[in-house]
Amino acid sequence: MKTLVTGGAGYIGSHTSVELLAEGFEPVILDNLSNSSYEAVSRVEAISGKKVKFYKTDLLDAEATRDVFKKEKPECVIHFAGLKAVGESVRVPLAYYRNNITGTLNLLEAMKDFGVRKIIFSSSATVYGLAEKLPLTESSPAGGTTNPYGTTKLVIEWILKDLYESDKSFDIISLRYFNPVGAHESGLIGENPTGIPNNLMPYITQVASGKLEKLQVFGDDYPTRDGSGVRDYIHVVDLAAGHIKALQKINGAGFKVYNLGTGRGASVFEMISAFEAASGVKIPFETVARRAGDIAECYADPSLARRELGFEAKKTLTEMCADSWNWQSKNPRGYEK
Repeated sequence: MKTLVTGGAGYIGSHTSVELLAEGFEPVILDNLSNSSYEAVSRVEAISGKKVKFYKTDLLDAEATRDVFKKEKPECVIHFAGLKAVGESVRVPLAYYRNNITGTLNLLEAMKDFGVRKIIFSSSATVYGLAEKLPLTESSPAGGTTNPYGTTKLVIEWILKDLYESDKSFDIISLRYFNPVGAHESGLIGENPTGIPNNLMPYITQVASGKLEKLQVFGDDYPTRDGSGVRDYIHVVDLAAGHIKALQKINGAGFKVYNLGTGRGASVFEMISAFEAASGVKIPFETVARRAGDIAECYADPSLARRELGFEAKKTLTEMCADSWNWQSKNPRGYEK
């Protein structure tokens, strides 16, 4: 199946492209490279031993997006493309609404016009906002998002649901990710943030490599077991495998939502300890004020994805840390030469 992968040069998109190729699918990558690198595409090819079609295209350019559909005639779309930093979204919300929502609308219009009726959407656990009860299930209340990034994901889910209600020929699966970490075991592809990392693991690995002086822990006064934020961390290769499971089940799916997580929460301080144990590197850190838009605790009930998709996260916290360090130590400058 030829599958258009928007944002396919990014962190999750590149790992998913590797899994698509391994399972016999044909990914076509569309990416504007605003927060990713073409080098990731080259490394996907190196891992898989296969060539991948790539279009440097921005979804905000509706005509260029339509041109890709016209040339490639994909049968399905996996939609990763979007701005994704929680803190940045609080500072520049209009950029997030314009990019993430308008880009998705342009993509969906092209899909309608070219008869493409299958899409897997890269959503987020941030749609749940401040959880009233943990673990989070797909029937937990969505809304009350705490940052514009999360709100864009929620609005896009609304758009997709309304699209399905208006046209039942669509099959739509929205995957609500928890916290992706880790890297491909080869060390060839991994998380490559621009500037100071917004996510915990690349921040830790850049401190470990000496690129950054010390880790900032945003808050130690949350109502959690050690005062630091608790998250459900899932290995990016497991997450990529979840997309394959969704793609294999998309025919006749209608509109479905699934959590992709492990069902286990780890605190920031626990992640630091796990990384130190896996890498043998001490991580200096300082505690600073809470970060705008963050919540205390968030972890999944992943049982629906297990029952209906046959998906289960397999990799341990130790493997997540070891693979992250393998990537960073082999690529101290990320994808830069």
